[in-house]
Amino acid sequence: MERFPPILLQLTSEVLTMPGDSHVRAAEFHERAAHAHRSAAVQHGKEDHLTAHELSKQALEHAKKAFEQSQEAHQKSAEKSKK
Repeated sequence: MERFPPILLQLTSEVLTMPGDSHVRAAEFHERAAHAHRSAAVQHGKEDHLTAHELSKQALEHAKKAFEQSQEAHQKSAEKSKK
């Protein structure tokens, strides 16, 4: 799985990294969902609607997981900022 570099903020002298792997996992699921959506569109264009439907279902599952991971990442970020 692809890993993303830490985010650097130039407004402060600190280097902030993404908290834990929550943001990375969310991004990976977003990428998987996008890929499945693109693949489904290609299959629809080829009139292979059964495969396209399966890919659309896959995309929905990845999108749900991305949302869950995003919520978790947001919660962890909020908890960290309170400290």
